[in-house]
Amino acid sequence: MLWIMQFSGFFSAAMMMIVLSPSLQSFPPAEAIRSSHLDSYIRLPSFQVSTSPGSQDDRFSFRKAFEFRNADACGFADHKTTGVCDPTLVHVAITLDVQYLRGSIAAVHSILQHSLCPENVFFHFLVSETDMETLVRSTFPQLKFKVYYFDPEIVRNLISSSVRQALEQPLNYARNYLADLLEPCVRRVIYLDSDLVFVDNISKLWSTNLRSRTIGAPEYCHANFTKYFTNSFWSDDRFSGTFRGRKPCYFNTGVMVIDLVRWRRAGFTRRIERWMEIQKSNRIYELGSLPPFLLVFAGRVAPIEHRWNQHGLGGDNVRGSCRDLHPGPISLLHWSGSGKPWLRLDSKRPCPLDALWAPYDLYRHPH
Repeated sequence: MLWIMQFSGFFSAAMMMIVLSPSLQSFPPAEAIRSSHLDSYIRLPSFQVSTSPGSQDDRFSFRKAFEFRNADACGFADHKTTGVCDPTLVHVAITLDVQYLRGSIAAVHSILQHSLCPENVFFHFLVSETDMETLVRSTFPQLKFKVYYFDPEIVRNLISSSVRQALEQPLNYARNYLADLLEPCVRRVIYLDSDLVFVDNISKLWSTNLRSRTIGAPEYCHANFTKYFTNSFWSDDRFSGTFRGRKPCYFNTGVMVIDLVRWRRAGFTRRIERWMEIQKSNRIYELGSLPPFLLVFAGRVAPIEHRWNQHGLGGDNVRGSCRDLHPGPISLLHWSGSGKPWLRLDSKRPCPLDALWAPYDLYRHPH
């Protein structure tokens, strides 16, 4: 860990906070809420995930997390009675994908570790390949969660080829359908990618004032916005004219606070689908599920502090090279890009910042 000495005093202090073992937390068990939400999007697969140490697929082998409990300042809420509709809950949506499962588990672990009121966090897990409920329950016995099956066929014919094959996976597009998948009583949700960890209390992000906007996210107005779309897009006023009257800025869709009431009312799912249909015949962008969000929301986003998405730590979409942190305070570290910390750590060729992800990893390495 000698490389840490090369960082600033602030970063060293942040590192000390991050590497604190979850065992130092004094939270007793939280009550588990578990079930699967069945609606028009569901067609459950017919096989289960094994979580035993000797399971056939070692990607599904995780250690049991330590228990976390609310601090006294959180007060008392009877989640037994109100369930997912409890207005005191913080709602978090995240995918559980076979390739990124290790990252998702680490993300959940980090949220619980840094939350003042972990019993008040309700996780909505989106899956499309397997029934993950048993795995989640064995890793986080006290977790409040539901599993929602997203049928890949809903978007398969809408997905276009991208610069990286991982960006073409149907589950990447499940966030477009959160307003339909989640219960109507869920009025707001934080959507998170699987390749990030929190180093701050998620309640602070949850309390974001969206004002009149539907989504909130850190914006990056210095980025070259034109590169996210093809020349044919910018040369055709039928398409580029959508930004007329707006000041569009790039934002990363891996961390978003979403007002589901406004989303449902405005029908944003269908607006995103329409741009995906146009893409199939006109090739107006190259980069996966991000551009449709930019087309619908860029210039209409409630800005959130950059500390809530220190993104790009996975490098670019091709080489996945090492990156440094952006200047400023840090509340969330995001390994967007092709380089994932668990893969680089296992290969014994990690980037320096991958050491900040490692304390949240619950993966049980095979002997």
